[in-house]
This record gives sequence, structure tokens and C-alpha cells, in this order.
Amino acid sequence: MATDKLFRKRQRLVSDFTFGRHTAKVFDDMLTRSVPFYGEIQRMIGELAADFAVEGSNLYDLGCSTGNTFCLLDPLVSKGVRFVGVDSSPEMLAKAREKVKRHGMQRAHEFVCADLNRGVQVTNASVVIMILTLQFIRPLYRHTLIKSIASGMNDQGCFILVEKVLPRDSMLNRLFIKYYYAFKERQGYTTMEIAQKREALENVLVPYRLEENQELLLSSGFSQCDVFFKWYNFCGLVALKTRHDSPAKAE
Repeated sequence: MATDKLFRKRQRLVSDFTFGRHTAKVFDDMLTRSVPFYGEIQRMIGELAADFAVEGSNLYDLGCSTGNTFCLLDPLVSKGVRFVGVDSSPEMLAKAREKVKRHGMQRAHEFVCADLNRGVQVTNASVVIMILTLQFIRPLYRHTLIKSIASGMNDQGCFILVEKVLPRDSMLNRLFIKYYYAFKERQGYTTMEIAQKREALENVLVPYRLEENQELLLSSGFSQCDVFFKWYNFCGLVALKTRHDSPAKAE
């Protein structure tokens, strides 16, 4: 796994963050060092997906990047569930295809290169996952995107969303950012790396408040949602397209 050094050298002009070749090369290291409790979030997603994935249905990972989640889910989810990964970066998808091949994935699966800003076609889905992806979709298109996801999901389907979120209070927001940067420093990032990446993301990553994400889900076709993970400004939400209280496989 290549080490993330994208912002180690001082840049006179910091360009907007992209998910191209250079990012794809170091993305796995970037995730583990930049997302607090990344391994635990993935483990929790595995638990949720295993309980809601239904034989003969599709499981989507929208913004699948290098395919980590599919490799995690493969031994947990019934082999009769088809995996569909969607990402706008050909370089990320190339990594994902290599990874699932090395993993020895035998189930039916497909990778699609598509820009989620232009929508997505979801069909026969029991589980849809978006991990730190919606925040990169232009706000103008988010409601349409989530609505199309909900409309393509089966009854009792489960939507798993992980996002950065903004607190209502500006003082708490400043504190949460400070704590997050302290976390990144503990992972070996320098102050300059952190500052330059923040500048690169400034016009690209647009987070919502937790309440705004919840409202977005409930107004787009999901009947209920709840928080399953929260660490300062990182949050995991699970939304259900059902009014039943039990997951699909509950006894």
C-alpha cells in the first residue's frame, strides 16, 4: 500500500482535489489515516449489509473507489447477492477490479464508471452504500440522486450513508475540526499537509449538518433513519425504505 504523500511538498497554488491517478495510487493509505475508526465503520457496515442483503437482489456501493467494501462484504453476504460498484474515476475502478480479482471474488459483480452528479440507475437493490461520497456531489443534485436511489430500492431496503457533517454551533465546529486535525497529526500528517489538503477540498467537499442529511433522506423516499456511528464531524446514517421495525433477515 503506497503512502499518501500528495500534499507533503509545499505547493505555490493548491489545485482542487481530484480522484485521479495520483490519488488512486495512495487512496487506501489516505483512508486509513484520514478517516477516524475507518476499520470499525467498515465492520459495522458489514453487519448492517449482511442483515439486509436479500438473495437475488443487488447491493450497490456508490463511490466504491478501490473496492475495499466489496472485499469486506464478500464473505459476509449471501453469494446470491450481486455487487454493483459505481465510481466516476477510471483509475479508482481499475484498482477495484484488481483488488476483487486478488481477493478471489466468485459472486456476480460489476463496476460502472459514472458521474453521480448526473444521477444513477438503481434497480432491485436491497442495500445501497455511500461512504464519504455524497459530500462530493453538488448540493443542487443531491435530492434528485437520493430520490432515485430510494425509488430503485426494494421494500425493506437499507441505505447506508457515511458523511462528514457540520455541527449547528460554530464554536463546536471549530473544536471538532481542531480535534480532527490532531487525529491526522497522530497518523503522521504534517501541519502543512493538513492545511494544503483542506485548501484542495474547500470547493469540492460540501458537508451538510446531520439534521439536513436526515431531512434529505426522509424527504426522498425513506421512511426512517438513525445514526449508527458518530465521531465529532464524521457520521454514519442508516435509512430504511420500510415502516417495519425489523431487518429483512430478522427472526
